[in-house]
Amino acid sequence: MTIRNIVILTGAGVSAESGLATFRGPDGLWEGHRVEDVCTPDAYARDPALVHAFYDARRAKVGSVRPNAAHEALARLDAEWPGELLLVTQNVDDLHERAGSKRLHHMHGELTRGWCLACDRRIDWSGPMGETATCPACSSVGQVRPDIVWFGEMPYDMDRIDDALRACDLFVSIGTSGAVYPAAGFVQTARYCGARTLEINLEPSLGSHLFDEGRIGPASVEVPKWVAEMLA
Repeated sequence: MTIRNIVILTGAGVSAESGLATFRGPDGLWEGHRVEDVCTPDAYARDPALVHAFYDARRAKVGSVRPNAAHEALARLDAEWPGELLLVTQNVDDLHERAGSKRLHHMHGELTRGWCLACDRRIDWSGPMGETATCPACSSVGQVRPDIVWFGEMPYDMDRIDDALRACDLFVSIGTSGAVYPAAGFVQTARYCGARTLEINLEPSLGSHLFDEGRIGPASVEVPKWVAEMLA
C-alpha cells in the first residue's frame, strides 16, 4: 500500500517524558486534583479561583520543560514528508510547536491562549491569568478563561479532523490511552475508510485491538525509529 497522507494523534504519553504529568495518574487525579474540580464548565462557575490557579501552575510548568526526542522526530516528519500530514494533539502544551511542527492542530485547546467570554476572541497568553485578567482585545476584566476544551465541551475543528481521517492512508496514535472520546474513535474512522493503523505506546491502549500494528516502548525511542523508517 502506497502511503501519502498521514494523520497522527498524540496524547499525554508524548509529553510525559519531558516532565509533564499525564492527564490521570494511577490515583485518578491530575496534579493532585479531581478532574471534575478543575476541568469542567461547572467547576469554573463554582470556583474560578481554583481553576485559574490550576492552569496558571500548568502554564508555568510547561515553560520550564523542553521538547523531547519524540516531539523533535515528529517535527522532522512534518518538515520532510512530501504528502499530506496532520498532527492532531490532545495535549494543551506547546512542545510540538517548540520542536518545530507546523501542520498541527490542538483539538483540546492550548495553555498559551485565553478565551475572552465578553468578545469571544482567542488571544495569546503567557504568565498568570487569574480571575482579574484583562482582555487585550476588548479591555473587559475578569472575562478571560483558559482556552482549554473542558469535559462537556466540543473539541475544536472536528470537521477538519474527520476529513483528514477519511482521506488518510495511515493513522498513527502515539502516547494515548484510548479512553477519551472522540479521539479514541479516530482509529475506527480511519480503518473504515481503508487506512492502515499503527499504535505507539508504553503499553497497549484500550483500543489496541483496532490497530494493524503496535509498537511498545517509550515515545522518545519508538517515534524517532518509526520516523526514520518513513523517511528512509
